[in-house]
Amino acid sequence: MLLAVCLATAVLLAAVVIAGRVLEPAATVTDFSARNLSPTLAHPFGTDWMGRDMFARTLAGLSTSVLVGLGAAAVSSVLAIALAVLAALGGRRVDAVIGWLIDVVMGIPHLVLLILISYALGRGALGVSVGIAVTHWPSLARVLRAELLQLREEPYIACSRALGISRARMVTRHLVPHILPQYLVGLVLLFPHAILHEASITFLGFGLPPEQPAIGVILSEAMTYLTSGAWWLAVFPGLALLAVVLLFDRVGASLRRLVTPEEVQA
Repeated sequence: MLLAVCLATAVLLAAVVIAGRVLEPAATVTDFSARNLSPTLAHPFGTDWMGRDMFARTLAGLSTSVLVGLGAAAVSSVLAIALAVLAALGGRRVDAVIGWLIDVVMGIPHLVLLILISYALGRGALGVSVGIAVTHWPSLARVLRAELLQLREEPYIACSRALGISRARMVTRHLVPHILPQYLVGLVLLFPHAILHEASITFLGFGLPPEQPAIGVILSEAMTYLTSGAWWLAVFPGLALLAVVLLFDRVGASLRRLVTPEEVQA
């Protein structure tokens, strides 16, 4: 049942991304004769002040946000597992340095650090992706580091060392396979944070450019027209973003229960 939920949710998210890519050309088509229309059958999410269809813009924006979030979260998770392995096998000094680095990055508010990195790199998709990748690894790295430090004390790891097994083989044959379930769950749970932070800094003007359909751009532009009664410009994109985040969270929760079946039985 849990596996079926994960697969169904993943298919739904993939459909959102594909639909957004297909509708991206339509998201930029203007029609000033149909501007500021409330939701109708022809335009389920209404139109904006330039007559652009908000349904197409919302799906295109979701697709952009999901792709940026996925790429950044994947890079961030690789950083997390690499630092966790170094902490476990690099000795006390390396472990202390990595532990200190985790505490430092976690001590800085994500949004502030994201804005600084994105602005320094000229904003855009590159700045947002690098900012998310650099700021979202500490929580996952701390979990994986704790697992590896506990695993390092197991008898079969000591036997491997005594037999002269190289560290590279020990990592690939013993350590990484052991923490792979935790890594996959952490990777999935990074996605909603990455998507929300991408939308947040884009909304504040430090992320993706205004000409690119993105949820943050759509919500930022909608703020100007909310006082005129165009509520649909913010409500539907905001609900769509919330739905995508909840879908990723559902996948992560299902995966966590799959890899830790004792929670299901409790």
